[in-house]
Amino acid sequence: MNPTTHLALINVFVGDIQGGLGPFLGTWLAQAAQWGPSQVGLVTTIVGFATLALSGPLGALVDRLGRPRMLIAAACAAILVGTLLLLPARSFMAVLAAQFVAAAGGTLVVPAVTALTLGMVGKQAFPKQQGRNQAWNHVGILGAALAISFGTPIMGPSIAFWVLGGLSACAIVAAVTTPKKAWNGRRAVGWKEDDPDDKPERSGILKVLSDRRLLILSAALALFNLANGSMLSLLGQKLVAAGQDGTGWTARYVIVAQAVMIPVALFAGSLADRRGRRQLLLVACAVLPARALLSAFLSDPYWLVLAEVLDGVASGVIGVAVPVVVADLTWGSGRTQTALGTVAAVQGVGGALSGWVGGLLALHLGWTWAFLALALPAGLALVLALWLEETCAPGGRDGAGAACGQDEPPEPRRGTVGAPAGP
Repeated sequence: MNPTTHLALINVFVGDIQGGLGPFLGTWLAQAAQWGPSQVGLVTTIVGFATLALSGPLGALVDRLGRPRMLIAAACAAILVGTLLLLPARSFMAVLAAQFVAAAGGTLVVPAVTALTLGMVGKQAFPKQQGRNQAWNHVGILGAALAISFGTPIMGPSIAFWVLGGLSACAIVAAVTTPKKAWNGRRAVGWKEDDPDDKPERSGILKVLSDRRLLILSAALALFNLANGSMLSLLGQKLVAAGQDGTGWTARYVIVAQAVMIPVALFAGSLADRRGRRQLLLVACAVLPARALLSAFLSDPYWLVLAEVLDGVASGVIGVAVPVVVADLTWGSGRTQTALGTVAAVQGVGGALSGWVGGLLALHLGWTWAFLALALPAGLALVLALWLEETCAPGGRDGAGAACGQDEPPEPRRGTVGAPAGP
């Protein structure tokens, strides 16, 4: 089996399990343990901020250990164990511990898969491969959502555990059976593959993370998630207030968005080389205010499908663009996954605050003005994306001297911004 086929299978299987039970956690605890929304919300908030704090260190672990196949398998095992521990859990501390184990595994998956991809295909082929990775990721999420939707009437809420457990086991098998020789540790960080005696030093973490462009990107993504994170939930609540089936329509919107993300991710991966990375970020950040406006002024649930199509476009593009841009900015430093984890943590802060901010806006301003207010951070994210210069122009090279596209062979060199110092 081709190594990239293993990569595709890994992305299919990890797509849905990264967030553990996700929205099904509240349903399970309400039915099995008679938990209220406040208890569920407190657990998810504590675990959410704890895993955000782990995001950067886990990325650094991937950089330092250099064994992405093992780390993917370990992360999926943690997700599986944490989810299974939830079955008998009824007390607050037991649920909190189980959720933390599963969430830590989900946090580790992303940098580990990114490192495996870079070490397999190299940086020149990374944008297109990242597009394929994300497409398969969304296929997995869509398939799991459909399986749970159709299986719930037959098996009840426990179907979510069966689906997640099966996907975790399959992801572990796909990771450990990936050919070891398909991954090259030096290729994964941008060091010379043909000179194993050349051992560059890794750049300092603070030097890498203080890059102005990385800071701008992180701020833009935090604002993007602040605007985006609560929109679907608010849309469902808006429909309930209007007497519609909010739960049913929310499920349909999720399926629509995931279906849209599949072709968008493939197209974005190809476009990154032909038009540049900055163009992708601009498209994603420009689409989000439009989604907010549609959500504000449309009330027919059928027409609101358009808003979720835009969600698919924005989120599909972001999922491809962010790892590619981070790789551009940190290539050759030996700290790419550290930076990716740190950026994800900052991005996650915006998402964590979004539900609270969105709820307050809806309570005090009403549905229309709440969505219009959420368009403001989306607009600020667009301004920051405009301020961010191109990280790797078509036909050019990044800061470490690597060619941006596949038309030129990689020529990593030291002594430039983001590259490691000499031995």
